[in-house]
Amino acid sequence: MFVLFTILTQIGGLVWLICIPLLSYIKRNISNAPKRWTAYVIGPVAIYFTVIFGIVPLLARQWGRVPLPITHTSLKPLSILTVLLNRHYVRKELRNVVLETSEQMAAKFPGTVVHYLDAGFPFIHGFPLLPHLSHNDGEKLDLAFFYTDVLTQQPVNDSPSPIGYGICEEPTSNEENTAAYCTSKGYRQYSLLQRVMPQGNKSSYLFDNKRTKAIVLLLVQNRRIGKLFIEPHLKKRMNLMKYDKIRFHGCQAVRHDDHIHIQLP
Repeated sequence: MFVLFTILTQIGGLVWLICIPLLSYIKRNISNAPKRWTAYVIGPVAIYFTVIFGIVPLLARQWGRVPLPITHTSLKPLSILTVLLNRHYVRKELRNVVLETSEQMAAKFPGTVVHYLDAGFPFIHGFPLLPHLSHNDGEKLDLAFFYTDVLTQQPVNDSPSPIGYGICEEPTSNEENTAAYCTSKGYRQYSLLQRVMPQGNKSSYLFDNKRTKAIVLLLVQNRRIGKLFIEPHLKKRMNLMKYDKIRFHGCQAVRHDDHIHIQLP
């Protein structure tokens, strides 16, 4: 359990060790089974929430990292799991960039909310944020694409994927198919998330080219952003070929036609 909780949340293993004496106390002193199992759940959860919301943000500053906002009007996590698993920590400079960008998007497209996905853990440079290859220093962040509702044709602050990954804006027959190329070269992981993510919601959403292009432009024109990753066919489709900051991430990663990856220089 220690290893699993550490991999998932970075500090969950430590919290588990802290909870072991509590669980032993509950076992010895609460004989009523329903009450005992209730205490087994409530006790560790209360400790975990106290740690991640009350202690971790303060300690993370020592590693130069800050949490992204949870309830900001224009910048929020797509899934609360991102926050509960401590995957929303970045360098202060990156937080400032994405906050400013979200406010610019809300001003240009009233009501728009920028949703962030995985960022990094709060502590230790180089600590892996699986399954990502590079989210280990607080300098990287994934953002969700924007979509419109198929029926109403109106912009929505939602995503076909509950976690923002795995439902892709695939290339047309006339566009470069990097996913097919990478798979043909033996990189089986490249489209793994698409294969495991249920695709039932895909038909209810349309890729919002206008808003997605707008946020990409705001980001690449910001001197504090060093690189931005999206699939090559989307870079061409949105007429962004002149921007050198927009890169192909390589076949060793996973496809980026379901989200935007940004990082500091």
